[in-house]
Amino acid sequence: EHTRTGALGDLIVSAFSGLQNELLSTLVYMLGNRDDALDMVQEAFIKCWKNRHTVGDIENLRAWIFRVAMNCAKDLQRSAWKRRVKPMQKEELMTSVTDPVASLVIEDQEAIERLKLAIATLRPDEKEVFLLRQNGELTYEEIADIRKTPVGTIKTQMRTALIKLRKVLQNEV
Repeated sequence: EHTRTGALGDLIVSAFSGLQNELLSTLVYMLGNRDDALDMVQEAFIKCWKNRHTVGDIENLRAWIFRVAMNCAKDLQRSAWKRRVKPMQKEELMTSVTDPVASLVIEDQEAIERLKLAIATLRPDEKEVFLLRQNGELTYEEIADIRKTPVGTIKTQMRTALIKLRKVLQNEV
């Protein structure tokens, strides 16, 4: 049993290491600042580590880690302490961790900056779906499972987010 737990622990460490930058950038956009995001990535790792014995039953480790991290972030957002934290300033947003829209091929740095600001203005549900899909590279089904929401709702939220983002980029070109 000890050997099995050790192997599962190694699996958690390996998977988490590979996802750390994606998790961090997703949580920066979700929470509005890097410090909270770093805290929640650490919190998510601890929760995953404590539950490493369940890893053998998990079909998609990546989706599970994202679900744990998103739940940590949501818990922080609901806390009274979080309501007192000021949102990230425009300058911080521009220099935050890895770019969650790296999969979108945009060469113009100004367009990337406008897009980052536009992401920050999305409704929380739209922002979460967009970031999980683009940054987390999760399927609609995985996002629906994480958010405990029907797949159709997830697709609608993604479509709405994309329409809003396109509109912002078209209006500011």
